[in-house]
Amino acid sequence: MNKIFRFFEIAYLFIAVFFSYQAFIEWGQEGGRSYIYIFFAILAVLMFFFKRNFRKRYEANNKNN
Repeated sequence: MNKIFRFFEIAYLFIAVFFSYQAFIEWGQEGGRSYIYIFFAILAVLMFFFKRNFRKRYEANNKNN
């Protein structure tokens, strides 16, 4: 179960890099989609830290039991 949690943590980082790249590519184009990509990149980074914190609390709880 721990490996699955770590996989999703890393997946969120890859998602953040992907959306950051897309925002960089579309920055000068019309339509304003780059702001949406930036929002999703920030959201993915926040989810990474949330999932990491959750995994550490889960491991500490299992260690105590």
